Amino acid sequence: RGISSNQRPKRPLTAYLRFVIDNRPAFREKNPEVSNLELIKKLAGAWKELPASQKQVYEEARKTDWRRYGEQMAAYKAQLTPAQAAALKEERRKQLAKRRSIRAKRELNLLGKPKRARSGFNIFLSENFQESEGISPVAKLKKLFDTWQKLSTSQKQPYLQLAEDDKVRYENEMKSWEAKMIELGREDLVRSKKQRLKKKSAETAKQAKTAKASSGGNKAKLKKSEE
Repeated sequence: RGISSNQRPKRPLTAYLRFVIDNRPAFREKNPEVSNLELIKKLAGAWKELPASQKQVYEEARKTDWRRYGEQMAAYKAQLTPAQAAALKEERRKQLAKRRSIRAKRELNLLGKPKRARSGFNIFLSENFQESEGISPVAKLKKLFDTWQKLSTSQKQPYLQLAEDDKVRYENEMKSWEAKMIELGREDLVRSKKQRLKKKSAETAKQAKTAKASSGGNKAKLKKSEE
């Protein structure tokens, strides 16, 4: 209590980031028309061409801050109880996991990974979200979910069929994408055979359950008509 990760001493900047912060205003003034991405590229090029003696100035500043950071971290940890230390460690772990997840998603987008197949409800949602009434996106979502729940099986069927078609699209695109990833040496991004079999088994079981339910309903109707 009374301690949060926001009070944790901040890690010192790298020599390169110090250079960027120092020189960005001057570069922006000289290149007012370029985008932020182009400006960063120019700064990166300037850093690459910077003489070693000038780079050393930034490197020495980094080393000085690292020594100070070590002292601050020691003082920070000394004030923590075991429970606080454990809680902050867990908080830090979650933060790092979230950052890794964001970086992983960004990388997959850059590599062109196919978008996951949408469910019937997601397709229904995308078609009706803009037209639905609601004071907020959350209210709209709740209203559409309630509407979806009240739809009959026949009314849901077009959306469910589109979802099945999208599954086929996703699997075909994934097979091509995974083959490309293998060529690029990125086998780590390819689903394992075990995962694919497990998914296929789950889908087969779901289809069998649906067929059984449908069969049971038909038998009940037949028995009722005979009576």
